[in-house]
Amino acid sequence: MREGWEYKKLGQVCTSDLGKTLNKSKDRGELHPYLCSINILWDKIDLSTLKQACFEAGEQEKYTVRKGDLLVCEGGDTGRSAIWDRDETILYQNALHRLRFHESVFPKFVLFYLMYLKDIGEIDNKYSKGVTIKHLVKKALLSIPLPLPPKPTQLSIVSELDKLNELIRIRKEQLKDYDALAQSIFYEMFGDPVENEKGWEVKTFGEIGTLERGAGISKKDFVDDGLPCIHYGQLHTIFGAYTRKTITFIPKDLLPKYKIAYPGDLILAITSEDVEGSCKSTAWLGDYDVVVGSDAAIFHHNQNGIYLSYYTRTKAFYNEKAKYAKGFKVTHISTKEIASISICVPPLSIQNTFANKIEQIERQKTIIQESITDLETLLASRMQYWFD
Repeated sequence: MREGWEYKKLGQVCTSDLGKTLNKSKDRGELHPYLCSINILWDKIDLSTLKQACFEAGEQEKYTVRKGDLLVCEGGDTGRSAIWDRDETILYQNALHRLRFHESVFPKFVLFYLMYLKDIGEIDNKYSKGVTIKHLVKKALLSIPLPLPPKPTQLSIVSELDKLNELIRIRKEQLKDYDALAQSIFYEMFGDPVENEKGWEVKTFGEIGTLERGAGISKKDFVDDGLPCIHYGQLHTIFGAYTRKTITFIPKDLLPKYKIAYPGDLILAITSEDVEGSCKSTAWLGDYDVVVGSDAAIFHHNQNGIYLSYYTRTKAFYNEKAKYAKGFKVTHISTKEIASISICVPPLSIQNTFANKIEQIERQKTIIQESITDLETLLASRMQYWFD
């Protein structure tokens, strides 16, 4: 232990309460906005998705969040935390722990410590309970040992980590700006496909190419060396509008027959959590063939793959896929249904010009992403230095 530091359990340096358990059939009182877990991002509170519920007069005092309170997610992404830094108060519900600290503790110091514990897996594996769904119950949260230096040292550590965190945030905003630029270039060159004011030829996906479903691949099949493959989950979490490299491989003798995406093909997710994720696509631009798993579709065509990928991100495409994407917990769309969706088909030369502009943007995004990765590595290293 460093000189002047001490260990205390989290419960020794704060008071803690869960928010109100909401019950629409029984709740009475005035409607008020309240915080729940979806509003809590790491070190940020998103007020754009606030909901309202009834709170009686006495409850408004009991379930109040004040400036400086730390809010910690009890379920879902357990341990995800943010500080309420506004002068006005707000209410909160029982998916959140509210921690109110003693004068000797700087709340943001604890936030960074919880972030560190989350990064090394201790929040999920040591303090959260549950098999399918994890929960960070009050007793476990308050039992977490906290390395606690004097308050001036806490402030110094937070200042260092805050600067790194802010640089990461700025870089991520730059990525969003480039994404917005790419979308604006699309609409500038091709117009709004809903209106098709530029009068492009309209065909169905089935008229400009052929669709086939991939073959069965599970994450447990991945090996260090073998046939390059794309799993449908990677379309949702890893790949953007296009990719030239795969990150996973399967054994060469895994299946009697594989479904292959060739350079230029579009790969679309046919299974997702919701309509938004349905048909999430990536243009395969590598110089080799890849195996595609069964929860994805392969679109063979003679158009520009980057144009097609961006088209699947338009409102026009969303409106059409929403007619077909069905399911309760899991949303599915078939290759036959995708083939019936309409698409504006500008001349290939214009599609290629658009793709060239997008690749310039993507090169800039790659530089920024590498910077983010370096900064995140540095932040993790500094948190380890202070908290390990």
